[in-house]
Amino acid sequence: MADLADIAGDLAERDRAESLALHAARTAHPRPTSRTPADRCAGCGQPIPAARRAAHPAATRCAPCQAAAEVRRTRQHRTGVW
Repeated sequence: MADLADIAGDLAERDRAESLALHAARTAHPRPTSRTPADRCAGCGQPIPAARRAAHPAATRCAPCQAAAEVRRTRQHRTGVW
């Protein structure tokens, strides 16, 4: 039968392993930030037009993909389905 020290050690080891795995996953695929201009749309992969980038420097989607994303987000908020 394990005593409290063994259980605490196992929990600490598991927490450490989960933390390291989460850190590795986050650093392996960094997400674009608002400070990082996107040349290509995150939705369709096509180049973002210069006019859109000039109007919205932090845009990560072209106008049609952004509109579609907003419709999906509105629908999700209305229905509560994520």
